[in-house]
Amino acid sequence: MVKPARLHTRFERARIIGARALQIGMGAPLFAKEDDLRQAFREELISLHGNEEADVRFVLDPLKIALYEYEHELIPIDIDPHNA
Repeated sequence: MVKPARLHTRFERARIIGARALQIGMGAPLFAKEDDLRQAFREELISLHGNEEADVRFVLDPLKIALYEYEHELIPIDIDPHNA
């Protein structure tokens, strides 16, 4: 995602993240690296699967992955507002 010219409104942000989460849920490739996602969600993986399993498990929630990609500006989606 290119840095937006202006900040997104909460509605635009929700639309981008929701659209990307749907894409991920339908099997689209991820823009974030697998190792980066493991590091970002390491505490959650440890709490769910234990310390040993956290290195081999993966984050499966498409919404969390989409939110991570949005916050790190990895999504190549932007909003083109209609100026009247």
